[in-house]
Amino acid sequence: MLNEQSNTQRTLEVSIKAFLIDRQAGGLAKRSISFYALNLKLFTSYCDSKGIKIIDNISPDLLRRYIMMLQETHNMGGVHAAFRTLRVFFNWLAFEDVMPPEWKNPIKKVKSPRNVLPPLEPVALDDINSLLAVSNERDTSIFLFLLDSGVRAGELININLEDIDFSIGAVVIKRGKGGKQRVIFIGKRVKRALRAYLRQRKDTSPALFTTCDGYRLTYSGLHEVLMRRMKDADLKEVTLHGFRRAFALGMLRGGADIFALQRLMGHSDLSVLRRYLAQDDTDSRLAHEKASPVEGL
Repeated sequence: MLNEQSNTQRTLEVSIKAFLIDRQAGGLAKRSISFYALNLKLFTSYCDSKGIKIIDNISPDLLRRYIMMLQETHNMGGVHAAFRTLRVFFNWLAFEDVMPPEWKNPIKKVKSPRNVLPPLEPVALDDINSLLAVSNERDTSIFLFLLDSGVRAGELININLEDIDFSIGAVVIKRGKGGKQRVIFIGKRVKRALRAYLRQRKDTSPALFTTCDGYRLTYSGLHEVLMRRMKDADLKEVTLHGFRRAFALGMLRGGADIFALQRLMGHSDLSVLRRYLAQDDTDSRLAHEKASPVEGL
């Protein structure tokens, strides 16, 4: 009877529910929880097709075969998302110490799929100038803020006026990805644009960016702002996340230290940052000219 109860507690379904509750209790963003839930549901369906419902019966070989199956039906971004989810989930099981002593974490023997994802393309500066040419004060400050700070769109809409220190241009991002807090910075031009926008606001909302009715701007509202200004400027290839990519590449080309850039963007490691840095041979040549040890003799 004890063994049956133990196996019930270690079913994949029950374990996943406990994992998602733990993520939610830890303050993880709803989008991140949905991301985990979706990927784990896909894995559960695969295990069901193999007649596997107990965690103990999940082997490294099963995980490898699952990844191989995904490689035939998903792009590499989807495959990596699935692998990252499994790694977090099984490492959580090991950390929680709910498995028997003889259990071995199967994900430890599974190699991460090869990362062949192409670099992410930034918004062209000419396109940004075109957007600014057709924007009002609020939208101008939004576009300049995104480009100069590198914040995610979801982080931008959650910024409050009290989070900004205009004297030094520091902005506290209280809940970044993974619930982490960090400090980012904006320059003089962005501060001037923000002050111009704030002077003409009549509402009392604590939010930095609001709608015409004085409510906090939502993600969908922010997306509509971009779509409207793209239409006005006759542009088609601009995305909100593209501003973040342009920030990363612009900062690196401007001489920013890559580890400082990692902190500003809120990345947990450099592997994610690499996709933002779509450099070309000109960047490599200029870097060599600037730092050549022989030329410095």
